[in-house]
Amino acid sequence: MNLSAGVLPSQTLSTLIDQNIVDASLPFLPEQVQPASLDLRLGFKAWRIQASFLPGAESKVADKLEKFALHELDLQKGAVLEKGCVYLVELMENLHLPHNLSGVANPKSSTGRLDVFTRLITDYACEFETVRQEYSGPLYAEISPRTFSVLVRSGSHLSQLRLRSGSISIDDTELHSLQKRFGLVSSDAELSNAALINDGIGLSVNLQSKLQDGIIGWRARKNAGLIDVDKIGELEKSRFWEAVTTTDLVGGGLVLNPDEFYIIESREFVCVPENFAAEMRAYDTKVGEFRAHYAGFFDPGFGMAELGAEGTRAVLEVRSHDVPFLIEEGQTVCRLVYEPMALVPDQLYGSSGSASNYQSQGLRLAKHFIQD
Repeated sequence: MNLSAGVLPSQTLSTLIDQNIVDASLPFLPEQVQPASLDLRLGFKAWRIQASFLPGAESKVADKLEKFALHELDLQKGAVLEKGCVYLVELMENLHLPHNLSGVANPKSSTGRLDVFTRLITDYACEFETVRQEYSGPLYAEISPRTFSVLVRSGSHLSQLRLRSGSISIDDTELHSLQKRFGLVSSDAELSNAALINDGIGLSVNLQSKLQDGIIGWRARKNAGLIDVDKIGELEKSRFWEAVTTTDLVGGGLVLNPDEFYIIESREFVCVPENFAAEMRAYDTKVGEFRAHYAGFFDPGFGMAELGAEGTRAVLEVRSHDVPFLIEEGQTVCRLVYEPMALVPDQLYGSSGSASNYQSQGLRLAKHFIQD
């Protein structure tokens, strides 16, 4: 299969499905194919496991399961994954990649916004979230709900897979050029080309509010109820979240309490042109005792003015670690890394007919909650 270098678009993913390079135990659903990624479905079995693990270069996942599985869950009937526990789930999809294709996975945005920690694992893997070239075998998801217990079942979508042909990265010189041409990030103050570019484009925290109630973020309530990951727009946000407002700021900054989960937004607006894809990554572990963002894929079309989405911010999922930590307005917390597409997708994120829950988003919670 001759492919241009870059991230594979929706039409190529569909071709790979037709050729059984991407296979599954049940027929694929049209909504699984996204502009630059494929939604992965939970399979029929899950195991609560004693500890997170990687199989290593000499072992299959099943070999490790024999040692670390505590008990098995039947997902066909639906099962509750309890917060604070670690689970391994077989996925419906499996891969038979040729020599020129590799993959990288991430939690879906809605999964990250629920503070559900999810990572892809393959047989013989030495690292999470990656699929090596020529891999042929099953896929598994490690799942660990951190704040809310969740109800899942066979077919639930928690992760997404992005496939790449070749290896092409965009260096900072090219990023400067793209920023000048497209305005990849901009701000309220000025839709300018000013951006912090250093191994990607830095995104910073917005702690200013233009809303009458002064809301700048949301803090998850502990010991809240169960969330069914397949039910959309049914939950009252006040049962699960409390608002963080400008009155909570200390010296102009927000103190992140240990082991609490926050939803805040970037100060910058983000744009992903049609022939590029982006991924949000940690900025630098040395900048502070917190983690920003679980879910990192941004599809082509996100925030594009041509699609009526100019002024779309990135939503940041933030969790402090061992000590209270102060974040301040404009503090850089993560970075956007752009990659070229192998082809322009036949359907862009946010275009007519696409299933895009977060185009033109402001400070938005996961799609499971009733939105104002």
